Formats: sequence, C-alpha cells, structure tokens
Amino acid sequence: MESITVLYIIIAAIAALGIVVFQYLYKQKAKSKINLLLAFLRFIGVFGLLLLLVNPKFSQKTYTLEKPNLVILADNSSSISENGAELNELMSSIGASDKISDRFNVASYKFGTGLEVLDSLSFDEKYSNFHKSLSALKNIYSREQTITLLLSDGNQTIGEDYSFFKSNESNAINTVVLGDTTLYKDISVGPILTNKYAFLKNKFPLETYISYQGKVAVSATVLVRMDNKVVHREKVELNADVNLKTIAIQVNAISVGTKNIRVEVTKMQDERDVNNNVRSTSIEVIDEKTKIALVSDILHPDIGALKKAIESNEQREVSFLKPNTANNLEDIDLFIFYQPNAKFKKLFDFVKDRNSNSFVITGIQTDYNFLNRSNLGFEIENGYPEQEVFGLLNNGFSKYDIANFDLTDFPPLLSDAGPVLITTAFEPLLGTQIKGKDIQQPLLTVLEQNSNKKALLLGENLWKWRVQTYRNTGAFSNFDEFIANLVRYLTSSKNKTRLNVDYEKIYEGSNNTIITATYFDEAFLFDPNAKISIKVTDTKTKNTQTSPMILKNGYFEADLSNLIAGNYSFVVSVENYQKSETGSFVINEFNLENQFVSSDYLKLEKLATNSGGKLYYPSQIDELISDLEENDTYVPTEKSTENIVSLIDFEILLAMIVFAFASEWFIRKYNGLI
Repeated sequence: MESITVLYIIIAAIAALGIVVFQYLYKQKAKSKINLLLAFLRFIGVFGLLLLLVNPKFSQKTYTLEKPNLVILADNSSSISENGAELNELMSSIGASDKISDRFNVASYKFGTGLEVLDSLSFDEKYSNFHKSLSALKNIYSREQTITLLLSDGNQTIGEDYSFFKSNESNAINTVVLGDTTLYKDISVGPILTNKYAFLKNKFPLETYISYQGKVAVSATVLVRMDNKVVHREKVELNADVNLKTIAIQVNAISVGTKNIRVEVTKMQDERDVNNNVRSTSIEVIDEKTKIALVSDILHPDIGALKKAIESNEQREVSFLKPNTANNLEDIDLFIFYQPNAKFKKLFDFVKDRNSNSFVITGIQTDYNFLNRSNLGFEIENGYPEQEVFGLLNNGFSKYDIANFDLTDFPPLLSDAGPVLITTAFEPLLGTQIKGKDIQQPLLTVLEQNSNKKALLLGENLWKWRVQTYRNTGAFSNFDEFIANLVRYLTSSKNKTRLNVDYEKIYEGSNNTIITATYFDEAFLFDPNAKISIKVTDTKTKNTQTSPMILKNGYFEADLSNLIAGNYSFVVSVENYQKSETGSFVINEFNLENQFVSSDYLKLEKLATNSGGKLYYPSQIDELISDLEENDTYVPTEKSTENIVSLIDFEILLAMIVFAFASEWFIRKYNGLI
C-alpha cells in the first residue's frame, strides 16, 4: 500500500473521531455507557464511509497446484483391430496407476481421419491421419506442459508424413508400437491410375506398380482383368535391390458400360498377407459419338478435307447429305452447310425450328441472296469479284484456346464475298488480309444468340490448308486440331436445367460417397427452401433406401458412406417439381488400412526422437508407467496468483457500515434520544 494512502486513512480516522467527539462527548456533562456505545457506532459508520472514499487497494495472493497434462492418443483405424485387446489393456494399466492420476491431468483421445475425444474404441476408421491429429493436440495444449502417449501400429494412410512432425518444446511425444514389427516377405499391388471415362473403341491408359518386401529374388505374374477377362499378362522379377516394377499398359474399350478392372499379382510361397495382392477400380465406357452432317450440292476437295479433319477424333462421325434430304435428321448434332443455295431452304428451316447449331462455308458458288433472306444473323454483300484472301489469327479470341494453330505459309482461300454485316453477338477467330492489307473483316467468325451457336467462313479451298500443314510438319494434326476445336465448341451446349446433380461414377470405398445437388427456381435463383430427396437402389439385391438431402453452403448433400461395395442407381427428386435426375455409381471394395503386413516402428521411433520422447513396446508397459511416475521432467508445479483488490469489493465493510448506522438509530429511538 502506498504511503499517501496510509496518510489518507489516518486523516479519515482523525476526522471520524473528531465528528464523534463533537457530537457525543463535547459539552456532555454525563457520559453514560449508552453515549459511549453510540459514539463508537457513529465512529465505525463515519470511518467506514471515509475509507470507501479513500478506497485503498490490497494485494491478495492465491496458490494453485498445476499438474502437467498426460494425453493418451489411441489409434482407432481398422489396421489396429487385431491388436485392439492389447491396446485396451495398455490403457487400463495406465489408468490404474494412482501415481499417474495424482501427477498428471489425464485426457484420452482417439483418431482415424480426425481427432475425437475417446469414449470407446471401434477400430472401424478406414483412414489414419497422424499429422492432423497431432497438430490438433499441439494447438489445444500449446501453452501447457504436456506429454503425449501415442498408441498405434504406425501405419499411415492419408495426410502429411507424421515422422517429421514438429511438437512444442514443452510437449514430448512417447510412442507405443502395437502389432507385429517383423518384416515379412510380401508382394503387393499399388494404386491403379486410370481415367474415369473411356470412349468406345478407343484405348485408355492404365498404370500401377508392383512392390516387393523381402531379401530373396522372386518371380511373379501380374494379371489385369476387365470384367473377369484377362486383358494383360506380365511376368515380373523382383529382389531386395529392384523392389518396384511399374505396369503401364493401354486397354481397349470394346463395349459400353461400367467396367470392373482388377489387377492381381500371384501369391508367393509362405506369404503372410494376400489382401494387398489385389487392387480393383472401375471405368465407364461411353459411346457419345458426335454426329455431324456435311451438306453440299457440289463436289469439292474441301468436303473430303473437312471429313478427314473432323473424324481424326474417333468420337465424331460425319455423314454426307444432299440439300433435299429430309430423313434421319433428329440425331444430327451439327450441320455444316457448304456453299448453300436456294435448295438448302428446307434444311435451313429445320435447323431454325430445332435451334440446332450450324457452320456455314461460302465460296464462289454460294447464293448470297438466299443466305441474306434466311435471317441467320448476318448479311453479306454480293457482286464482288473472285479474290484471294489470307487468314490472320485473332490472338484475342476468348471462346477457347487457339494459340497452337500455326498459319505459316498457308495459301490463300478463294472468295467473292463482300463486306459482312453481323447483327448478333460474334467474335472473329480469323481476320481477312487481301494483298497484304488487313481489311478489318472476319474470315472465320463464331456467332452466339441465346443457346444457339453458328460459325461463318467466307472462303473455299480449305483442303490447301490441310496440305500445307502436312508440308510444314509432316502431319495433319495442326489443321485437324483447329477444325476439331471449332467443332467441339459448336457442339457444346449449356445446361439450363433447374435441378443439377454432381457425383462420381466410381468411389474407392464407401468412406467418401457424397452426392450433391443444386436446385433453382423459375428465375434460376438458388432455392434453399427446396425439399430434395434421394432414392438409392442396389442393382444386385434391389434393396432401396430413401433419405433427404441436407442443405449445406449453397448446395444440397447426401452422405452415402453407410453403403457397402457394389453397383447402385439413384433418383434425385424435388417435392412439387415434376422433373427428377437419375444416375448410377460403383463403390469398389477397398480398405487401404488392410494393405499393411507389419507395424511401422521406424516412423514411430523417429517421431518420438524428434519430439524428445521415447519408443516403447507393449512388453515395456511397466517401464513406461515407471517413467511417467518417476520422471522429474514432468512434475506438478505450485503457482501463485496475486490479485489487487479494492476496498469497495469487500462486502463485509459495507455490512459493518449499514449495521453501525442502523444500530445507532435503533438505540437512540429506543432510549428516547433525539
């Protein structure tokens, strides 16, 4: 307490005493005991009030015993299931120690994909993420003295490598290795890398690897099956030095549908675990050939060049049509009109009524009057002479990437078209150059109106460009890819359905089987109040389950992680909305946790060493408990806390003041004093 405060208290006492003397003792002839009592009570009351005005502050110390934390982190993944009884026994032994409970604040957690408070162990987690769980504990106990005890087999399936985990200086990590640490002879199949989709009659790549653990040389046969039919067979030779063999093949997609792919390696003699000798995946083979009609009333080399360029992609099919054709038009995805004239009117009307995409190519035999009357979004002046026109690449073209198209030494096209007036949204792909001058007119342009797409080329003799491409590069790919990209753009369309469903065709295990959906109202605004449900059917057993889709942040989600491996179809529907979306998917039977044959004690040892801890084996449980009980590094510490408390916070002083004044008033009234 400061000296000035002490002085104020003394002054307050003198002032209170002066008031009392003046009121009760000064000029009082008879000093009775009642007067003395009243004087005392008045002194207490006045002095208390003056003390409140001075408000002196006092320091108050409290002492607490702070224990270090003992965090038990138990592995709850399926790879530890065979050692579950041993893990529970270890935890019971640690929990039975009174010295440990007296010395530490004990907290228990379990982990698999993430960190959870331990209530019970099920050993059903399909993934183990050590680094994520250790990082979470690091944040929780960042400012406290903590010792972590990790009970695991050390086999990690997802996340960063935990052996390099950096703990806080005050947090040591001790590890206990569970399971068999013996290095058994083992051969296994690695992850299968392939596409999710393949086109019919195309080849798709498939890549995996065969790994070997052992000292002696072995020979094994690798089989790749698609729908139980062997599509590839290969013999591999492995030893202690060459313990990895990559399998990279091309597989033919010969039929449509979801294809189950299985890669297996033959079992070795005395091999302990054969679960990892097989890996499976699936791929969907689709037949989505784009059908393109090339309509012409004349014979011209351009027609053959366009067909070759377009069909360089096997998923496109070109058919030749005459202008008077009226049958089998509904399946056409794109119409290419080559030098149209009045005979094309019926086809033009069909395309307009159907809102189909089209590509118009003009030349010296084009009827421009007919084109201008057809209301295609552009008008071309006619009456101009034949002239040679060169193409200029528009580097600012934004619809798709054309940077790889090379026009070097390309010969001119022949055109008699005049200036073109385009009355809808357009973007030039190629400009026009005549006699070395850019005339600021498009040679090739794309037009868009709502969902309809068109392209317009004002020149013939494209076949010369394809020939020049071969002269320049020894292949036709430069020209063919240019035409292919244009056709891809013209045959694409925007999805404007109100209900959209997003899902994977193939899920590796059921752990992440998630299907999402978005639903829009009639104004195409997201509707968060929609009631969306999903009905899932097992195609083999015909069992169904229906559940609501849960609203997340801007979408609806269905978590189907409870499904077992198999083939499923589903229907997503919206209440009070007639349209629904259907689909199918495959859940492959695969558990990464079952791929391990022994415990990874080396990583656990590295983790313990890097964090100042120690590696233990289950047989050393007594040594572990003894270290926890006797180690002087982690002991309870007594901490003092000093609080500065104002006098006004003492409620007893307020009570004394009230009691003093109340008692004085009551005694005076009782004795008839004024």
